[in-house]
Amino acid sequence: MSKLVNPHGQTSLRPLLLKNKERDEEIKKAVKLKKIPMSSRELSDLLMMGMGAYTPLNGFMCEEDWKSCCLDLKTAEGLFWPIPITLSVKKSLGDSIQINEELSLVNEKGKIFGTIEVKEKYSIDKDFECRNVFNTIDTSHPGVEKVFNQGAINIGGPVKVIDEDHYPSSYKGLYFTPAETRSIFKQNGWSTVAAFQTRNPMHRSHEYLAKIAIEICDGLLIHQVLGALKKGDIPAEIRVKCIDNMVKNYFVKGSAIQAGYPIEMRYGGPKEALLHALFRQNFGCSHLIVGRDHAGIGSFYGPFDAHHIFDEIPSGSMETKALKIDITFYCYKCNGMATGKTCPHEESQRLHVSGTRFREMLVNNEEVPKEFSRPEVLEILRGFYQQENM
Repeated sequence: MSKLVNPHGQTSLRPLLLKNKERDEEIKKAVKLKKIPMSSRELSDLLMMGMGAYTPLNGFMCEEDWKSCCLDLKTAEGLFWPIPITLSVKKSLGDSIQINEELSLVNEKGKIFGTIEVKEKYSIDKDFECRNVFNTIDTSHPGVEKVFNQGAINIGGPVKVIDEDHYPSSYKGLYFTPAETRSIFKQNGWSTVAAFQTRNPMHRSHEYLAKIAIEICDGLLIHQVLGALKKGDIPAEIRVKCIDNMVKNYFVKGSAIQAGYPIEMRYGGPKEALLHALFRQNFGCSHLIVGRDHAGIGSFYGPFDAHHIFDEIPSGSMETKALKIDITFYCYKCNGMATGKTCPHEESQRLHVSGTRFREMLVNNEEVPKEFSRPEVLEILRGFYQQENM
């Protein structure tokens, strides 16, 4: 009998998306309220709350929760939470907001996605947040840049979500809520499930990681990032086609499913790896594959900082565990895929291709080694880049 990990912090999921009559009534009320514009990151966090991925949060954080998450990886009440989930406004707008006032939450085009009941408004120390969350205040880091560009005032309080944007309709067969993935896992008879986080098409090193996880767990969730990405990242719909073809041709039928979720990457390295594991618990995953430089960018974090941080958090912080895997590559001497833990050969025998170099090869129509990527995946990617260059 399938027995999955419990949702984080409680025994049941807490989706904040309203439905049916309750949703219709909230929409009628929302159009009359003062409108608060959200950044793309804030919108993605609202959508994650709507689907229940941020269980048990009930809204954007107030000051004590914000500060405690930055300093101690937990809310003021002691719930493990490694990155603060906040909503900011410009000071001029913040000065006009009253405590207990209800506000509409809109995207940059003015579309209403939800409402918030303001319980608190507070000034934030952006240096403090960035040093504690990202370990840097360098604005070349995209997560830091986001924080420094946000408003000076945070508003906290419970939210109600009334719209999911285009995700369910645009990604049919891919967009699953935590309740839906849990149902699928139970139908498959899975009790242990590994999540593979990806914002890129899967090459053979990724495939190798995924298959190690399938050896350990009952099944695999290939979990696509659908939210806003950084410049140069390949669009989700192309990644989906690539992964579908890889799974169809190179995985045992029924061993892996693909899904997507609407988060926006913060590129927060080790702290973001913890957040990724936390909300995968809500999706029903017992493990998160944590490879080299998980959720990192550039040289801001060491290649295995995200491994180490799971050993540093208090026992019982969350049920989902890290499945730590060393750097993977193709070894010509081993004549197969390997990791730094299993391959004894020198660097000259190892095939490494960075994401940047891989894109260059595709853009320039260079030959890509067959040991790096499956031909079915390459065909899709070449078609995409040829179209981009027309």
